[in-house]
Amino acid sequence: MARRLQLVQEELAAFFFEYDTPRMVLVRNKKVGVIFRLIQLLVLAYVVGWVFVYEKGYQTSSSGLISSVSVKLKGLAVTPFLDSSAQVWDVADYVFPAQGDSSFVVMTNFIVTLRQTQRHCAEHPEGGTCKDDSGCTPGKAERNAQGIRSGRCVAFNDSVRTCEIFGWCPVEVDDHIPRPALLQEAENFTLFIKNSISFPRFKVNRRNLVEEVNKSYIKTCLYHKTAHPLCPVFNLGYVVRESGLNFSSLAEEGGVVGITIDWDCDLDWHVRHCKPVYEFHGLYEEKSLSSGFNFRFARHFMENGTNHRHLFKVFGIRFDILVNGKAGKFDIIPTMTTIGSGIGIFGVATVLCDLLLLHILPKRHYYKQKKFKYAEDMGPEAGAGDPAATGSTLVLQENMKTS
Repeated sequence: MARRLQLVQEELAAFFFEYDTPRMVLVRNKKVGVIFRLIQLLVLAYVVGWVFVYEKGYQTSSSGLISSVSVKLKGLAVTPFLDSSAQVWDVADYVFPAQGDSSFVVMTNFIVTLRQTQRHCAEHPEGGTCKDDSGCTPGKAERNAQGIRSGRCVAFNDSVRTCEIFGWCPVEVDDHIPRPALLQEAENFTLFIKNSISFPRFKVNRRNLVEEVNKSYIKTCLYHKTAHPLCPVFNLGYVVRESGLNFSSLAEEGGVVGITIDWDCDLDWHVRHCKPVYEFHGLYEEKSLSSGFNFRFARHFMENGTNHRHLFKVFGIRFDILVNGKAGKFDIIPTMTTIGSGIGIFGVATVLCDLLLLHILPKRHYYKQKKFKYAEDMGPEAGAGDPAATGSTLVLQENMKTS
């Protein structure tokens, strides 16, 4: 019993007062040494250059961006209207919606159906044709119809008969799109964008009207990606061209253009260095099926006690303003995590060189003998004479010899 207690005490003493370290084998091989250092150099360049410098691995980052966008447009256009008289179009006429959201449409072309009233008339052939009244079900409205059927089959023109409807008459006939676009002057309209952002995590608020943008500058500047990259006033023609589209062809049938505002803020520097970057993207794809962008709106008026309207089929360019942002600031926790990860990656050099030494080089068997120590299983009786079984420490010494 005393002997067993002594062994336990010796094991506890060894646990607390002994230190184990792996045996190192120094391999004198120039090729492997050069490869080892090159791999370490590549790992170091990756950790320092990419992870720390480019990706800013020493920062805690946040993409939780709160953003608000408002816009104002300016410009005038003149087109023929009604009895070929001229009409001037201003912001109140050609911008939808009028309040200037982050998504808006600038009208560039239109087809107008004048002086519609609510009455009975023949529907458009797109809503279906008929031969007699049996082909017109009362109260039914086809998918492309412009009113409710009365049940009668009437003449639409000299050659086509359609169902009579009750709706806005005369019905809309949009068989041709004006070319060139009627509001071609829209190419010279200007767009003023106001953008406010907030990074709640860092309690940072910014506007795109940065320190360099003052009242006198904003009155004369127009955005240019190299000459005036911070100017918040944009020429629509320039925006469309930078998005890779042609304004004249886009204006005829309409399309969609995306404006992105990117905020990439390094808050280790003064906040005035946090500035917006504008980019433009053409989202319009020319296809024969449902090409362009259009919608309808009406202008109502009363005449002799009767409600009238002018119906407009509007073709325009839709602008979608998208705001993206990321902010970063130094933090000790991601810094230490990145350093630890980098140190771990350095082990790749050892793994690759071990693979080369032990499995590829001609003297791989010799290197295996130097790296590994083999112990044979001598059975349960083998420990009787082993000094380790009695609490002693076995010290093995080897003389490294070259073969």
